Amino acid sequence: MENKKEIPYKIYLEESEIPTSWYNVRADMKTKPAPLLNPGTGEPMKAEELGAVFCEELIKQEIDNDTRYFPIPQEIRDFYKMYRPSPLVRAYCLEEKLKTPAKIYYKFEGNNTSGSHKLNSAIAQAYYAKKQGLKGVTTETGAGQWGTALSMACAYFGLDLLVYMVKVSYEQKPFRREVMRTYGAKVIPSPSTTTEIGKKILAEHPDTTGSLGCAISEAVEAEMKNPGYKYVLGSVLNQVLLHQTVIGLETQAALKKYNIKPDMIIGCAGGGSNLGGLVSPFVGEMLRGENKYQIIAVEPASCPSFTRGKFAYDFCDTGKICPLAKMYTLGSQFIPSANHAGGLRYHGMSPILSQLYHDGLMEARAVEQTSVFEAAETFARCEGILPAPESSHAIRVAIDEALKCKETGEEKTIVFGLTGTGYFDLVAYQKYNDGVMDDYIPTDADLQKGFDGIPSIPGIQ
Repeated sequence: MENKKEIPYKIYLEESEIPTSWYNVRADMKTKPAPLLNPGTGEPMKAEELGAVFCEELIKQEIDNDTRYFPIPQEIRDFYKMYRPSPLVRAYCLEEKLKTPAKIYYKFEGNNTSGSHKLNSAIAQAYYAKKQGLKGVTTETGAGQWGTALSMACAYFGLDLLVYMVKVSYEQKPFRREVMRTYGAKVIPSPSTTTEIGKKILAEHPDTTGSLGCAISEAVEAEMKNPGYKYVLGSVLNQVLLHQTVIGLETQAALKKYNIKPDMIIGCAGGGSNLGGLVSPFVGEMLRGENKYQIIAVEPASCPSFTRGKFAYDFCDTGKICPLAKMYTLGSQFIPSANHAGGLRYHGMSPILSQLYHDGLMEARAVEQTSVFEAAETFARCEGILPAPESSHAIRVAIDEALKCKETGEEKTIVFGLTGTGYFDLVAYQKYNDGVMDDYIPTDADLQKGFDGIPSIPGIQ
């Protein structure tokens, strides 16, 4: 093991080094993400149309392809100071366990009450909702990290919050639900009988365990029925990835402090907020011809949007009321198996990341959940942090790559995103430890059911 004095366990930035702007990777992309389409007309969505659902300032961020940096309002930076800058940690103990010449770093985003990176965008979206004079917001949440983060942000700004939580997570993660309620949110298992879309889904699939697509539909319907409310979301869209770039910008700055250049950057991929936030500044370097990195998106084999999905315009929600987005998708009607223990349950992928992947700037890998939890426990025993199942997808591939270095003798530098902690995910850990967790990989026939629901848009696809 090298001298720890050369590179400390934790590389901290100063409070004054918290980014002052979010980075918009679209400004540097040669091929811009395709615009959102109106599901009724098939035409690109106008700002005034998006205004029926989203906050005004967030719409500006959503559709801007040219502004490279968006200044972070001082009120948001002041909130960030409660838990940012987050540390970039050298995984010395994991390296020693693996006997690898690779150098492994992780950017740890779990040092706040929500337990994840989601708070970076939650506080921004709540700020803009408050600034617009709204009474409250609606949202969906899968594993519960986004709902938890948004409940904290809404409490901070005095906003009401209605959360539709995917039913399987609502039942498996009651403590995450109670944190949301402690911060003042109303939490409803989705699909529910509180919306017309929820009733329709339950009538067609009475035993469904729910999906993010279902929960999104319900949250949007609820927003439309409640004056003074808007809908906000925790991943996928451009505005969310923009806010999350504080992760990658801080990572860049921490690495530069010690003249460290990563060979590969690894992140888990569900809707894309964490992955996009971590890698966008590095992708920007690649797009500008300044550096080259191997960027790896890791997704669950049970919900393989990148590795087995189709790059096409699709509905963002199961109820088909949201805009159409061009993305890698399994179809809006796809619902992951109930045995899927972690998050990363969304049927599609961020339009930004989808375009970058389509253009060959990223690669993707799908991993089975038993191997994910094996990696999680290895990491926990070495590094002292119980990782979120989502984060553990990235850990799995980081370990795999480090072991390859062991075989080849290469001294690669690996950076991955540790999106949060797994202390509310102990039902999943229990299943793994009891030996009752198994792997589900959808067949081609399973996936085809979802693909059959992808709309055909004349002249586009």
